[in-house]
Amino acid sequence: MRLAVKVQPRSSRAGVEPAGPGEWRVRVHAAPEGGKANDEVIELLAAHFGVPRTHIKILRGASSPKKIVEIV
Repeated sequence: MRLAVKVQPRSSRAGVEPAGPGEWRVRVHAAPEGGKANDEVIELLAAHFGVPRTHIKILRGASSPKKIVEIV
């Protein structure tokens, strides 16, 4: 399954929520430096969808707030 994800870094609360049809908003505490925000995105999506972290990959947008994420 592929998801369109909009990431909001440096948020006061972390979480995953729907942002529209086929889109998700992921709020993370981490700053977008050194891949920390991407790691937190993967961690939050894994917890939300109940899959291991290794089953989630960022396909596009590793350095952008708009990402395409694949869940195997």
